[in-house]
Amino acid sequence: MGEIANRYRRRADAFDRKVAAVRPGQWDDPSPCEKWTARDVVRHIIDMHGVILRPLGRPLSDAPSVDEDPVAAFRSARADVEAILADPSLAGTECETPAGTMTLGEHIDKVPSADLPLHGWDLAKATGQDDTIDPADVAYHWTAITALPGDVLEKYRTPGAFGPGVEVFGPEVRIGQDASPQDRLLAFIGRDPQWSPW
Repeated sequence: MGEIANRYRRRADAFDRKVAAVRPGQWDDPSPCEKWTARDVVRHIIDMHGVILRPLGRPLSDAPSVDEDPVAAFRSARADVEAILADPSLAGTECETPAGTMTLGEHIDKVPSADLPLHGWDLAKATGQDDTIDPADVAYHWTAITALPGDVLEKYRTPGAFGPGVEVFGPEVRIGQDASPQDRLLAFIGRDPQWSPW
């Protein structure tokens, strides 16, 4: 689990810095995710951390809510996930997921860990921060997403396919052929790389 834990830690560090840099008056600002504010982006990340704990029959640890203190809420949820990754017996627990049976560590890698760079971009765009995604994460996501079979990709683009109100990817956004790898990735998953709240 060393590689998965290190990747999670790097991504969580980057997301933490963005959450901590949000100014108090920005939490209700719109984000690139339609209907979500900056606070909602963090709420989603924390909720997905909670989903990961379900196979263990445990909730997230008691902490301030994202409405009270988004930074503390994220850091507490992060600590819960890192505790799993630090325990081989927990990280190796097999669980059923929409993508099939995998270990809890693998599920962390594919869901909350993978979410952090992309939703970090959402939060950065919503709050006027540097929206650069680590090139290693751009390459990681591009390889994983473009390898998806067509039927699976279509399911990812279908609202509600993974549950009521769940939208994974939006329709692909058309951009220029000379776009950067980051912009190509964002457009492929349904984000407008040029989105702005203003």
